Amino acid sequence: MPEIEDPTTTLVRLLDKNVRVVKEDGSLASVHVSPEWYDRELLKDYDGQVTVGLDRSEDQKLGFSATSRRRFGNSRINIWVIDKPGSLVGRDLRNKLREEVNRVIREKRMKPNETNYNFLGVGQPTETHKAYQAGSASELAPGDAEWTELTDVECEKLWYSEDNRFSHSTSVNLNYALLLFRFKVDPDEKVVKKIVLKFEGYGTALAGNGVTIKVWNFASSAWQNAQAGTGGEDEPITIALTSFLTDFIDEEGYVYLLARTTNASNGATPAVIYCDYSECGVTVEGITYVDVISYRDEDEVRVKPFLWRTEFLVKTWLFENVTVM
Repeated sequence: MPEIEDPTTTLVRLLDKNVRVVKEDGSLASVHVSPEWYDRELLKDYDGQVTVGLDRSEDQKLGFSATSRRRFGNSRINIWVIDKPGSLVGRDLRNKLREEVNRVIREKRMKPNETNYNFLGVGQPTETHKAYQAGSASELAPGDAEWTELTDVECEKLWYSEDNRFSHSTSVNLNYALLLFRFKVDPDEKVVKKIVLKFEGYGTALAGNGVTIKVWNFASSAWQNAQAGTGGEDEPITIALTSFLTDFIDEEGYVYLLARTTNASNGATPAVIYCDYSECGVTVEGITYVDVISYRDEDEVRVKPFLWRTEFLVKTWLFENVTVM
């Protein structure tokens, strides 16, 4: 059974992965999300800061045995912005951040412990997610030298599910067209309770259409949990993992997904794999509900630059079973 993740850690990830504020020039504001507290030095390099901290927690037993319990938590979420030249007016940026924090919590209130990792914004300089292509008669291991990393332009075709597909083909006899996706996940492997890997696309070959996907097992050094599609147009194919999850996440937090044409080239007709989108969804053992109780502005305008601050009070809960010794 996975360990329980600290609610503050879950909330920091929830906001860090989902808060997006667009500035007047169309660029995204740089927002640093962290546990408490405010760091004035940090705001020299960021447009804003969001901090999360525990206010209090209560434990409630469910039933007479008290082995099933629910933890109620109240957490503080603070937004911090200062006036900076060449940026949004501090108060305006704070107001945008306030609305964005509200939006994220409302939309994710029933699944704050779920995070989807995809290739949006990813390119070769990114040291998180990576995508590779190859043609081979066998299913290459993640570290094989035959893999070639996708270029920035090629990676852009994986950013959204919108029919702008990346494709890779091979005309070598008995070779499959392969794609490799490396996802960098944030949670400690010990708190992960579910992993769902998704591939959206299709494959073609003379022997028939279809794509087969597999996930890499680090414990056995093998591709496992095969799932396949048979269509000649985009279809989602998923692998859901709920047990032995530490075998599928390495010590650096990487998860690998392989996708290949189900059938190989015959040397005359190529095997072609098309990918529109891919993602890795991770669910952790922890809070399963969050919502806003209240919020208020706590600006500090007696000093310059002005400090624009909003404090949210949010409620969370999680359920757990306590083993009786």
